[in-house]
Amino acid sequence: MLSLPDFKEKQLLFVSAKNAEIEKIKFLNDNICLSKDGKIVNRISCHKVFALFLIGDCSLTSVLVRNCADYGVSIFLLKNNFLNYARLLAQADGNYLLRERQYAATEEQELAAAKILVANKISNQICLLESSDGKDAALSLEKIKAKIKNARNGKDLLGLEGAAGKFFFQSYFKNLEWKRRLPRAKIDIPNYLMDMGYTMLFNFVEAMLGIYGFDVYRGFYHKLFFQRKSLACDLMEPFRCVIDKQIMKSHNLGQIKANDFKLSKGVYGLGFEEQKKYAEIFAQAIMDRREDIFCYARDYYYFTINGAEFPAFKMK
Repeated sequence: MLSLPDFKEKQLLFVSAKNAEIEKIKFLNDNICLSKDGKIVNRISCHKVFALFLIGDCSLTSVLVRNCADYGVSIFLLKNNFLNYARLLAQADGNYLLRERQYAATEEQELAAAKILVANKISNQICLLESSDGKDAALSLEKIKAKIKNARNGKDLLGLEGAAGKFFFQSYFKNLEWKRRLPRAKIDIPNYLMDMGYTMLFNFVEAMLGIYGFDVYRGFYHKLFFQRKSLACDLMEPFRCVIDKQIMKSHNLGQIKANDFKLSKGVYGLGFEEQKKYAEIFAQAIMDRREDIFCYARDYYYFTINGAEFPAFKMK
């Protein structure tokens, strides 16, 4: 199993490509290489890669796929809008004891874990609000957080999380002319960036869970739903603030430029070069927290397998 010291040496590798006929990714001498027109233009040791994110159209060789599996490198294939349409996960197969523990969890145990998870997420939102000028909204979230212990079921909990999110988004993103959160609709630039950042975070968390052999479809907060990877949805919740914070940081630094985006039929999008720019921004934000995410997934594994304390992630 991957240790923290080994993981610290790992990187996320993002490759944006747009012509599968001339751009290829292949394996050569323990390196993952990107070539154009037959010439290698970039390379990195496969020992340093944790996950490869391929955005757009590019050719992969079977040798690359085989060696990525051998070296524990997960491959995520994304469309230009960052929709993940295929993945090749390097994961621990056959950890049946872990999956037995997942499936044996009672509704009461799942609700107790979900309460801790949602409280953690709201605490991180409060942290961001207090670091900005959102102290009034932070007080509202404190009151909502205090009600979590009395939630009778997952539906109650979803209601509290939704109420907290509404206060949080309205206050924290007010300088971005915030309207409302509409996942995957891309109705404006903040929603587009959230979709992009959250998708990258989700893929990273899923790759983490694959290390241990979790059934990612079996969550404890997000319930079973056709083809939804509910456990990855669950464990990314406390880390969403990493993306939120990066969006505001990029806004304050002037990195987010309206003319980077194109509006077509009410939907925002990015060109090829602009897409690379924002992918690098979010990738760095996730990499800055990679040890926290690694430890969180590891501690959740111990929580599941032997009843250790449920993990927590605190924004700083």
